[in-house]
Amino acid sequence: MSQRSILQFLNPWKLKREREAARLAALRHRDGDSCARCRRPMRFDLPRGYDQVCTIEPVSPAGGEGLDNFRLCHTRCNPSGKDHTGEARARVRRESEAALFDKARKSRAA
Repeated sequence: MSQRSILQFLNPWKLKREREAARLAALRHRDGDSCARCRRPMRFDLPRGYDQVCTIEPVSPAGGEGLDNFRLCHTRCNPSGKDHTGEARARVRRESEAALFDKARKSRAA
C-alpha cells in the first residue's frame, strides 16, 4: 500500500487539510489575492473567524467540484450573497418594521 492511502485512514483530517490547502493555493494562483466580490485584498495569515480571512465560495450550486466552479472571497462577503433571496429580504424587512413599531409603542407608553 502506498503512504497516501494509509494516511487517508489513519488521519483523515490531515488529508482533508492538505486537499483544502492545495485547492486554496490553486485558486490563489488563478485569481490573485483580492476578493471576488469586493475586490479588496484578503488576509491569508489570520485564523478562521476574522472578517478578512478568505473562504472558498462556489460560483453556482450545480457547477460541480472542479476549480472552475469556485472563487475566493472574504468571510464577510461570502454569506452576503447567499441570503439575498426575495424571501430573506422580506423577512428582514418584516423584522426591522416590527422593531420600529415596538420602539414607537415603548416611547408612547413612557
